[in-house]
Amino acid sequence: MATDFDRFKKENQLLVETVCRDFFNNSQGSLKIKKEAVVMKNLENILNTTLVLSSKIGFQTMSLRDLSRESGLSMGALYTYFSSKDDLLRIIHRYGVQTVTAILAKAVEGESDTHEKLRKIVRAHLYLSEMMQLWFNFFFMETKNLKHEERKIPTESELFTEQVIVDILEEGRQAGLYTVKDTMLAASLIKALLQDWYLKRWKYSKRKITIEQYLSFVLESIEAIILSKRGTGA
Repeated sequence: MATDFDRFKKENQLLVETVCRDFFNNSQGSLKIKKEAVVMKNLENILNTTLVLSSKIGFQTMSLRDLSRESGLSMGALYTYFSSKDDLLRIIHRYGVQTVTAILAKAVEGESDTHEKLRKIVRAHLYLSEMMQLWFNFFFMETKNLKHEERKIPTESELFTEQVIVDILEEGRQAGLYTVKDTMLAASLIKALLQDWYLKRWKYSKRKITIEQYLSFVLESIEAIILSKRGTGA
Protein backbone atom coordinates (compact mmCIF):
# COMPACT_ATOMS: atom_id res chain seq x y z
CA MET A 1 0.00 0.00 0.00
CA ALA A 2 1.38 3.40 -1.04
CA THR A 3 2.24 5.80 1.78
CA ASP A 4 1.92 9.59 1.75
CA PHE A 5 5.67 9.71 1.21
CA ASP A 6 5.40 7.41 -1.81
CA ARG A 7 2.78 9.71 -3.31
CA PHE A 8 4.89 12.78 -2.59
CA LYS A 9 7.92 11.17 -4.26
CA LYS A 10 5.86 10.36 -7.33
CA GLU A 11 4.58 13.93 -7.57
CA ASN A 12 8.08 15.40 -7.15
CA GLN A 13 10.30 12.76 -8.75
CA LEU A 14 11.99 15.18 -11.15
CA LEU A 15 13.54 17.47 -8.54
CA VAL A 16 17.10 17.45 -9.88
CA GLU A 17 15.78 17.82 -13.42
CA THR A 18 13.84 20.89 -12.28
CA VAL A 19 17.01 22.40 -10.79
CA CYS A 20 18.91 21.77 -14.04
CA ARG A 21 16.14 23.16 -16.22
CA ASP A 22 15.95 26.36 -14.16
CA PHE A 23 19.70 26.76 -14.58
CA PHE A 24 19.46 26.14 -18.33
CA ASN A 25 16.60 28.61 -18.78
CA ASN A 26 18.48 31.31 -16.88
CA SER A 27 21.88 30.71 -18.49
CA GLN A 28 21.16 30.37 -22.21
CA GLY A 29 22.91 33.64 -22.97
CA SER A 30 26.19 32.50 -21.39
CA LEU A 31 26.22 28.77 -22.17
CA LYS A 32 28.22 27.70 -25.19
CA ILE A 33 26.19 24.49 -25.51
CA LYS A 34 22.67 25.20 -26.74
CA LYS A 35 21.25 21.67 -26.79
CA GLU A 36 19.02 21.35 -23.73
CA ALA A 37 19.29 17.55 -23.55
CA VAL A 38 23.10 17.71 -23.41
CA VAL A 39 23.09 20.46 -20.78
CA MET A 40 20.53 18.64 -18.64
CA LYS A 41 22.42 15.33 -18.74
CA ASN A 42 25.83 16.80 -17.96
CA LEU A 43 24.64 19.26 -15.35
CA GLU A 44 22.71 16.57 -13.49
CA ASN A 45 25.89 14.46 -13.52
CA ILE A 46 27.94 17.39 -12.21
CA LEU A 47 25.52 18.27 -9.43
CA ASN A 48 24.98 14.69 -8.24
CA THR A 49 28.72 13.97 -8.29
CA THR A 50 29.49 17.19 -6.41
CA LEU A 51 26.96 16.39 -3.71
CA VAL A 52 28.25 12.84 -3.26
CA LEU A 53 31.89 13.97 -3.10
CA SER A 54 31.02 16.79 -0.71
CA SER A 55 29.25 14.35 1.62
CA LYS A 56 32.37 12.19 1.69
CA ILE A 57 35.28 14.64 1.79
CA GLY A 58 33.71 18.12 2.02
CA PHE A 59 33.24 20.65 -0.75
CA GLN A 60 36.32 22.67 0.18
CA THR A 61 38.52 19.56 0.09
CA MET A 62 37.08 18.42 -3.25
CA SER A 63 39.08 19.62 -6.24
CA LEU A 64 37.78 20.14 -9.75
CA ARG A 65 40.09 17.32 -10.84
CA ASP A 66 38.29 15.07 -8.33
CA LEU A 67 35.00 16.18 -9.86
CA SER A 68 36.30 15.58 -13.38
CA ARG A 69 37.51 12.08 -12.52
CA GLU A 70 34.34 11.02 -10.68
CA SER A 71 31.91 12.54 -13.19
CA GLY A 72 33.76 11.32 -16.26
CA LEU A 73 33.72 14.83 -17.74
CA SER A 74 36.86 16.62 -18.86
CA MET A 75 38.03 19.82 -17.13
CA GLY A 76 37.09 21.72 -20.28
CA ALA A 77 33.57 20.26 -20.17
CA LEU A 78 33.18 21.28 -16.52
CA TYR A 79 34.17 24.86 -17.29
CA THR A 80 31.39 24.96 -19.87
CA TYR A 81 28.88 25.07 -17.00
CA PHE A 82 30.69 27.09 -14.35
CA SER A 83 33.77 29.28 -14.14
CA SER A 84 35.12 28.20 -10.73
CA LYS A 85 34.34 26.19 -7.60
CA ASP A 86 32.79 29.32 -6.11
CA ASP A 87 30.50 29.56 -9.13
CA LEU A 88 29.52 25.88 -8.76
CA LEU A 89 28.77 26.47 -5.07
CA ARG A 90 26.56 29.41 -5.99
CA ILE A 91 24.70 27.40 -8.66
CA ILE A 92 23.89 24.55 -6.26
CA HIS A 93 22.62 26.95 -3.61
CA ARG A 94 20.70 29.30 -5.87
CA TYR A 95 18.87 26.80 -8.05
CA GLY A 96 18.50 24.12 -5.38
CA VAL A 97 17.02 26.55 -2.88
CA GLN A 98 14.77 28.01 -5.59
CA THR A 99 13.31 24.56 -6.30
CA VAL A 100 12.80 23.70 -2.62
CA THR A 101 11.13 27.04 -1.87
CA ALA A 102 8.73 26.67 -4.81
CA ILE A 103 7.64 23.19 -3.69
CA LEU A 104 7.10 24.29 -0.09
CA ALA A 105 5.04 27.27 -1.25
CA LYS A 106 2.95 25.02 -3.47
CA ALA A 107 2.31 22.61 -0.58
CA VAL A 108 0.12 25.13 1.25
CA GLU A 109 -1.24 26.98 -1.76
CA GLY A 110 -5.03 27.21 -1.70
CA GLU A 111 -5.38 25.46 1.68
CA SER A 112 -7.90 27.31 3.89
CA ASP A 113 -7.88 25.01 6.92
CA THR A 114 -5.26 26.41 9.31
CA HIS A 115 -4.35 23.16 10.99
CA GLU A 116 -4.16 21.23 7.74
CA LYS A 117 -1.94 23.98 6.34
CA LEU A 118 0.48 23.49 9.23
CA ARG A 119 0.50 19.73 8.70
CA LYS A 120 1.15 20.19 4.98
CA ILE A 121 4.17 22.49 5.35
CA VAL A 122 5.72 20.20 7.97
CA ARG A 123 5.06 17.11 5.86
CA ALA A 124 6.41 18.70 2.67
CA HIS A 125 9.60 19.91 4.35
CA LEU A 126 10.29 16.53 5.93
CA TYR A 127 9.58 14.60 2.75
CA LEU A 128 11.70 16.96 0.65
CA SER A 129 14.63 16.64 3.03
CA GLU A 130 14.39 12.85 2.70
CA MET A 131 14.30 13.00 -1.09
CA MET A 132 17.06 15.62 -1.26
CA GLN A 133 19.10 14.63 1.77
CA LEU A 134 22.47 15.40 0.16
CA TRP A 135 21.14 18.78 -1.02
CA PHE A 136 19.80 19.76 2.40
CA ASN A 137 23.04 18.72 4.11
CA PHE A 138 24.97 20.71 1.52
CA PHE A 139 22.84 23.81 2.10
CA PHE A 140 23.42 23.54 5.85
CA MET A 141 27.15 22.77 5.76
CA GLU A 142 28.34 24.94 2.88
CA THR A 143 26.51 28.23 3.45
CA LYS A 144 29.56 29.51 5.33
CA ASN A 145 31.66 29.10 2.19
CA LEU A 146 29.49 31.35 0.05
CA LYS A 147 30.64 34.88 -0.58
CA HIS A 148 29.11 37.29 1.91
CA GLU A 149 26.63 38.81 -0.51
CA GLU A 150 25.36 35.37 -1.56
CA ARG A 151 24.82 33.92 1.92
CA LYS A 152 21.38 35.49 1.84
CA ILE A 153 20.25 32.79 -0.62
CA PRO A 154 20.07 29.88 1.89
CA THR A 155 19.42 32.25 4.80
CA GLU A 156 16.36 33.73 3.12
CA SER A 157 15.15 30.22 2.29
CA GLU A 158 15.27 29.19 5.96
CA LEU A 159 13.56 32.40 6.98
CA PHE A 160 10.93 31.83 4.29
CA THR A 161 10.04 28.42 5.75
CA GLU A 162 9.97 29.78 9.28
CA GLN A 163 7.83 32.73 8.21
CA VAL A 164 5.28 30.43 6.56
CA ILE A 165 5.03 28.53 9.86
CA VAL A 166 4.85 31.76 11.86
CA ASP A 167 2.00 33.03 9.67
CA ILE A 168 0.06 29.79 10.14
CA LEU A 169 0.59 29.83 13.91
CA GLU A 170 -0.52 33.48 14.07
CA GLU A 171 -3.59 32.65 12.02
CA GLY A 172 -4.44 29.82 14.41
CA ARG A 173 -3.74 31.91 17.50
CA GLN A 174 -6.00 34.72 16.35
CA ALA A 175 -8.75 32.22 15.55
CA GLY A 176 -8.51 30.76 19.05
CA LEU A 177 -7.20 27.43 17.79
CA TYR A 178 -3.69 27.74 19.21
CA THR A 179 -2.48 28.92 22.59
CA VAL A 180 1.14 29.48 21.59
CA LYS A 181 2.31 32.96 22.61
CA ASP A 182 5.66 33.33 20.86
CA THR A 183 5.03 32.13 17.32
CA MET A 184 8.54 33.00 16.17
CA LEU A 185 10.20 30.79 18.76
CA ALA A 186 7.66 28.05 18.13
CA ALA A 187 8.45 28.16 14.40
CA SER A 188 12.19 27.97 15.15
CA LEU A 189 11.59 24.92 17.32
CA ILE A 190 9.55 23.24 14.58
CA LYS A 191 12.31 23.97 12.04
CA ALA A 192 14.89 22.44 14.41
CA LEU A 193 12.82 19.25 14.66
CA LEU A 194 12.67 19.07 10.86
CA GLN A 195 16.41 19.67 10.49
CA ASP A 196 17.27 16.91 12.95
CA TRP A 197 15.86 14.34 10.54
CA TYR A 198 18.37 15.03 7.76
CA LEU A 199 21.32 16.25 9.84
CA LYS A 200 21.29 13.14 12.05
CA ARG A 201 19.80 10.69 9.61
CA TRP A 202 22.21 7.93 10.74
CA LYS A 203 20.68 8.01 14.22
CA TYR A 204 17.16 7.34 13.00
CA SER A 205 18.34 4.71 10.53
CA LYS A 206 20.15 2.88 13.33
CA ARG A 207 16.99 2.93 15.42
CA LYS A 208 14.90 1.84 12.43
CA ILE A 209 12.67 4.90 12.66
CA THR A 210 10.75 5.42 9.42
CA ILE A 211 9.96 8.82 7.98
CA GLU A 212 6.24 8.27 8.64
CA GLN A 213 6.97 7.48 12.30
CA TYR A 214 9.08 10.60 12.64
CA LEU A 215 6.47 12.75 10.91
CA SER A 216 3.78 11.43 13.26
CA PHE A 217 5.97 12.20 16.28
CA VAL A 218 6.78 15.72 15.06
CA LEU A 219 3.10 16.53 14.39
CA GLU A 220 2.05 15.15 17.77
CA SER A 221 4.80 17.18 19.50
CA ILE A 222 3.79 20.37 17.70
CA GLU A 223 0.12 19.87 18.49
CA ALA A 224 0.84 19.18 22.16
CA ILE A 225 2.53 22.57 22.35
CA ILE A 226 0.22 24.78 20.30
CA LEU A 227 -3.32 23.36 20.49
CA SER A 228 -5.84 24.91 22.86
CA LYS A 229 -8.70 22.86 24.33
CA ARG A 230 -10.98 24.52 21.84
CA GLY A 231 -8.59 23.56 19.01
CA THR A 232 -8.61 19.89 20.01
CA GLY A 233 -12.37 19.81 20.07
CA ALA A 234 -12.45 19.15 23.83
